[in-house]
Amino acid sequence: MTAPPNGCELLEQKCWRERECRFDVKESDLTQQNGEELIDYLPQVEDTKGNNGQSGRLLITNMRLIWMSDKKSKTNLSIGLNAIFQLSIKSVNSRLRGGQTRSLFVSAKSNVHKFQFIFTNAITDTPRLFTTIQAVHRAYDTSRLYREIRLRNAVVNEGQLNLLPNETIIEEVRGVWNLAQAQGQLGHMFITNIRMVWYARSNEIFNISLPYYKVLNLSHKDTKYGKTMVVKCTKTGGGYTLGFRIDPPERVVEVTTQVTGMLGIFKATPILGVDFQREAAPPPLEDLKVEAQEEDVQIIDQGVSDAFADYIVEAISGNVNQRPPVFNADLGLAVEELRDGLTIKSLWSVP
Repeated sequence: MTAPPNGCELLEQKCWRERECRFDVKESDLTQQNGEELIDYLPQVEDTKGNNGQSGRLLITNMRLIWMSDKKSKTNLSIGLNAIFQLSIKSVNSRLRGGQTRSLFVSAKSNVHKFQFIFTNAITDTPRLFTTIQAVHRAYDTSRLYREIRLRNAVVNEGQLNLLPNETIIEEVRGVWNLAQAQGQLGHMFITNIRMVWYARSNEIFNISLPYYKVLNLSHKDTKYGKTMVVKCTKTGGGYTLGFRIDPPERVVEVTTQVTGMLGIFKATPILGVDFQREAAPPPLEDLKVEAQEEDVQIIDQGVSDAFADYIVEAISGNVNQRPPVFNADLGLAVEELRDGLTIKSLWSVP
């Protein structure tokens, strides 16, 4: 019988929220997890690329962008902030605005694909769509030390830890051997409410910043180096297993217990470092969902409805199967073989 996942494993399973782009996700995947905070809520925002002419709500959290259709919440987008690599403002034709208007273009990478999303605010004379998302993404990008393992960074200065905002040192442990190399390296370790930081006594630039966000579990074991604190990192943290020996040996159990306690506190109330000052608190995410409604319409199956395909720009991996080029008589050119159900006419026609 498989044991239920612990808090660390559950947090790891939900890391896709900040790392991936997903389409038409289930309701439970739209709810906020521990550590996810709703920063802003923008009504009357059009998903111009995939649902042109359809109004929706854009939710901005410290982990992702969520767009939900006003007609049906099952039509939605979840775009992780970690997946976004470019934000730009361009003119586009919007049905909701009735012509050309300035819209936000969001370029993102997820797994082996690149995507492009276009959002248009139907409310005129407000720059919040542009300013808020750009500011939140900047705050996310500049706070990666809260969420990513870093090696040989400027985290220590003359034996003092360069503290992050909202970070508190719980204890400084001396006489800690990093067992990454065969002979080991003697140094010191800071234990804070956000991470563990180890640095070599002989050269403080030889260091590792290990946020609890990337720690799967801790334990102490008897190894060939003696009693050792073993730290296992999450898959998204590289899946590393790190070992630290502490002098005197009886301190290993004490320090491991202390760090395990800090890890449990962090997993219950994660600090992700994306600080953003908002004028007024947005409503809870649960209050922004729309109940499914029966619509008196006839649905015509055209065979090409694909939310994924609406936003994809290109594959970014050589592992993706490429369709061979074929001659197209209508264009008089060789083109990539079309997917089943698609024609040149349907690609060029605007519904």
